[in-house]
Amino acid sequence: MTANITVCARFRPLSSKERRDHGDSVCIERIDDETFNLKDEKEGEMKFSFDKVFYDDSKQDDVYSFLARPIVRDVVNAINGTIITYGQTGAGKTYSMEGPSILECDDAKKGLLARVVAGIFREISSADSIKYTIKLSMVEIYMEKVRDLLDLSKDNIQIKKTKSQGLSLPEVTEISLSDIAEALQSLSSGICNRAVGETQMNVGSSRSHCIYIFSVHQESTIQKRTFGKLILVDLAGSEKVEKTGAEGRVLEEAKTINKSLSALGNVVHALTCGPNGKGNHIPYRNSKLTRILQDSLGGNSQMALLCCCSPSPSNASETLSTLRFGARAKHIKASPRVHSTKDKHAKTLRTSFPSKDESCDKVADKSRESMDAEDVKLLQDLFTSEGRVHDPNFLTDLELDCGEAAAATNIPLQRAEEELASAVELLKEQNKVLEAMLAIATRMLSSQREANDDLSFGHLVFESLKPSIACVACLPLVKLLTDSYAFLPCCCCCCCFTKGSGE
Repeated sequence: MTANITVCARFRPLSSKERRDHGDSVCIERIDDETFNLKDEKEGEMKFSFDKVFYDDSKQDDVYSFLARPIVRDVVNAINGTIITYGQTGAGKTYSMEGPSILECDDAKKGLLARVVAGIFREISSADSIKYTIKLSMVEIYMEKVRDLLDLSKDNIQIKKTKSQGLSLPEVTEISLSDIAEALQSLSSGICNRAVGETQMNVGSSRSHCIYIFSVHQESTIQKRTFGKLILVDLAGSEKVEKTGAEGRVLEEAKTINKSLSALGNVVHALTCGPNGKGNHIPYRNSKLTRILQDSLGGNSQMALLCCCSPSPSNASETLSTLRFGARAKHIKASPRVHSTKDKHAKTLRTSFPSKDESCDKVADKSRESMDAEDVKLLQDLFTSEGRVHDPNFLTDLELDCGEAAAATNIPLQRAEEELASAVELLKEQNKVLEAMLAIATRMLSSQREANDDLSFGHLVFESLKPSIACVACLPLVKLLTDSYAFLPCCCCCCCFTKGSGE
């Protein structure tokens, strides 16, 4: 079943600085729990409608109950889910996600994370005859590098796509959770490792996108194993340098944050601008953030977006930008489905997998098409030592990796080939001009061999050829030849040739 993603807007209370600068005035006019008007000096008054609007008097539990609880229930039932908080810096994203603190705060102020953990354990405790395993991993995307928040030694984790698991982070630390207290303690430890900094708009500004991944695996008595994955994303806020006062390292962080958020906006635009809500090309690979969220955005996942905003007139333009992003994201289509495998097919599936020797032979046969015998032998030894040939999905994953690498390489190669072909055609045209001019010069020289002017006629001919030679010399292919073989200096000897011919 295909459905639109859930999009909500949340307005935090006015800050002390906003009250000091603008009093109690706000840029929004409440209509009902789904609709409001926004007033902007440049754009005028605009009406926005979302699935739910949480005003400054809303409670943390209201946000969880409407936005997250249905997704938590589905994840336990093996349907993937994603929850994202989006908005400008200082708009309340991290407060909505974490609350004042993961470990120490009253129930009313607990954020989405603590409530999601409690919700998952509550759901599995009510299930009969089903064994569950819950695992947690945490990463941040800082300066376009994926860092493991549970193991800081892993500071540049690669994103991998396989047919068996889809997009994943194979190197990331994944810990098992046995109860709520252990889960909250693990979350707190990871959050302490997150990159934060101080700006004029936020004392504890997030300098990275933080991603929390909960995996729920279940095995029932009816020999059916299912798994669901819940991803919570606390995005770093978009920033205007004139407001944040960022400089130095903080400024470089802001540039990277804004660039990745722009990439996210481009993906959302591509997903919603084409026929049937799908564009011809979705630029997921333009940032680590969109690459990790590729399966969530328009994929087989339940998705909810919380647009966090400031109600102050001083931030009306940023609030408008956030709301427009949410309004466009509302048109994204998702097709959630149950992820499961049945044990009764396990024996049949195992017999269909190639043996270790068959896997090695297939890899060797494929490799010999582009590698010599010694390199093929080294590759076989490497895969055998790593135990990858025992993986039933090894050949499929290897083909996917090769396909992705080939696709990434073919595009620039094709572009280079087109540019080279164009340069060759232009060079041919210039060569024809030079040949014609040289023929004319030769005929004129043969008829005026007796001329002994102060400036030789041959030199005059060369002067007339200079513009054409200069034009040819500017071509990329000729520049390459010039750098490698000193082509042009030899060509310039035509001056000596023509001068010698005239003497």
